[in-house]
Amino acid sequence: MNAASLPDRLPRWWQRLPALLGVLLLVAAVIAVRAEFRRLSFADIARSVEDTPAIALAAAAVWTVVSYAVLTLYDRLGTIYAGKRVSYRRAAFASFCAYALSHNLGFPAVSGAAVRYRFYAHWGLTPAEIARVVGFCSFTFGLGGLVIGGVVLVFEPRAVPALGSWLPLPVLHGAGVAFWAIVLLYVLAATLGLRVRVFGATITLPDARMAVLQVGLATVDVALTAAVFFALLPAAPGLGFLRFLGVYVSCFTAGLVASLPGGIGVFDGAMLLGLAPYLPAPRIVGAILLFRLYYYIVPLLLAGSLFAASEVLLRRGERWSEPDFAVAASTGIVALCGAALLSLGVLQPASHVAFADPDVAAIAATAGRYVPSLIGTALMLLAAGLARRVTLAWWLTMALLPLAAVTTAAEGQPAWLPGVLLLAACLLAPLRRACYRHARLTSGPFDRTTALPLLALVVCVLALAATRPAPPALDADSWWRVVLSPLVPNGMRLAVALSVGLGLAAGWRLIRPARVRPLPWDAAARRRYAALGRLPAIEADGLLLGEAGRAALAFRHAGPVLLALGDPVGAAEDRVSAIWRLRDLARQEGLDPAIWQAGPALLDIYRGLGLAAVPLDSEGRPLDPRLQQPGTGRYLCCVAERDLALLLPLLDALAARPGAA
Repeated sequence: MNAASLPDRLPRWWQRLPALLGVLLLVAAVIAVRAEFRRLSFADIARSVEDTPAIALAAAAVWTVVSYAVLTLYDRLGTIYAGKRVSYRRAAFASFCAYALSHNLGFPAVSGAAVRYRFYAHWGLTPAEIARVVGFCSFTFGLGGLVIGGVVLVFEPRAVPALGSWLPLPVLHGAGVAFWAIVLLYVLAATLGLRVRVFGATITLPDARMAVLQVGLATVDVALTAAVFFALLPAAPGLGFLRFLGVYVSCFTAGLVASLPGGIGVFDGAMLLGLAPYLPAPRIVGAILLFRLYYYIVPLLLAGSLFAASEVLLRRGERWSEPDFAVAASTGIVALCGAALLSLGVLQPASHVAFADPDVAAIAATAGRYVPSLIGTALMLLAAGLARRVTLAWWLTMALLPLAAVTTAAEGQPAWLPGVLLLAACLLAPLRRACYRHARLTSGPFDRTTALPLLALVVCVLALAATRPAPPALDADSWWRVVLSPLVPNGMRLAVALSVGLGLAAGWRLIRPARVRPLPWDAAARRRYAALGRLPAIEADGLLLGEAGRAALAFRHAGPVLLALGDPVGAAEDRVSAIWRLRDLARQEGLDPAIWQAGPALLDIYRGLGLAAVPLDSEGRPLDPRLQQPGTGRYLCCVAERDLALLLPLLDALAARPGAA
């Protein structure tokens, strides 16, 4: 079986597994805690937040600062492990920005690794060295989870929600001991100086002293993060820190597995379920909101400001391009706004607005049905489109956010909610340039593949507008609570569920880019490529056209990599779409995209795909940083931590061909 055969056989379901698992976990969390949701209100939660003692707020702030300070040591040790002693000030800056991003945004297209690549490359580290830093930090975080998980499973196994109540104690104890054994084996392997081979690459483990430091720092970090949350909870009988640690680690792990932004919904629902035996629901939700404010929102805003300022300084005098962070942050903001609107059917408004004009009152009554939750659902869908930089998703989001602000204001929600929605629209407005991809609805021919989803979407919207929940108490609820409520007739529950589900499916088919279908590399493809630019020096496997058909990109398969043979050729305004189509084709086939002999003009776009730029020598091979050779202005753009070592033999073979340089 060749290297590419397994990814080619499993790409579709394998790539969608994390997203599917995240949705399933979110649905499971909502169903599990729906009984608690019915008893919640804004007034109770606001009261619980106001009742939080000042000393608890101060303690949470201190633990947050200390936790992020410990995280900075990950990067400091990582740069030492990579053989580059970056100053602590720089390592701390990169660490804070990377972790503030990765904690909040669960999207793989732009992660903390991309932030580190941007900073460390500017500070002189090679892609291979940066890959070692990224891998070191990721593995260190996992070590802490294993140690704390072992402590919980050995000493407080019943604290683990769900599993702790039905699995036998010997099984839980054995799992905890197994976690510790993995950590001990790692330290032993580091002490012996062993090397590990992963995905065809040989990894040299750090020395014993650094391995012990990794374990200690990671353990302290996980405990400190839990301490932030624990400080915000009131004293409760039977809820000690160790028992809480079991609940927290289990819920945090579920949030990570879900791959949702900040584990939104999954982490919160699991915490509500896990702490329900000890505290009332309003106190738990109040602590969750404060925890997210302290550990997620404030660091994200601070890191975003610092990152944007550094981008301006790094790019002074260069052509500006919206940084990856801006696109990722906008995606996260829209997703959070959607989640907030979805929760309005659960958290009932604290006040209602009385209108003298009966027509205005009628409009407010209509808005008070489940319209906000439908807008929230649409925003969650559009967030996925924004992550793919789809122009139509940006336009629709800019229309829905003000509409949601007006609707929530008419419904009588607290004034801060419409304000946050309008603020999100203002933050998203400058990012129009970053969303340059055409949606299927606007770029493809208007045939039945486009007309049917559009018709289905219109029918679903009209069907939802015509339905009215039977019990008046549900007039202001979310559509999903109407579906779950036993007070609503089954026919209406089914109609609402089908309308929302079909509407989401139809909407996604319209806003997503069309499936990529490359052209075979035959005589017609060669003529078409030659008409747009010079033919590549070596034979290709296929040809990709831009969305307008005015730019083209030749590619070939290289094991687990889809390798473009140079920058796209053709019209400048269509080259970017050709690059994104390369990324989409790679995703369809379960491969990583890469570009060989890339020029400097499009490096921003390649970095936007999470690719690192490796300078090439005159023969097309990666430069050896130890030889201090002059650069040629050509690069290999790839996922360096996974693919650089695998591509080196192939590049040697390509460079050896006549005319390849």
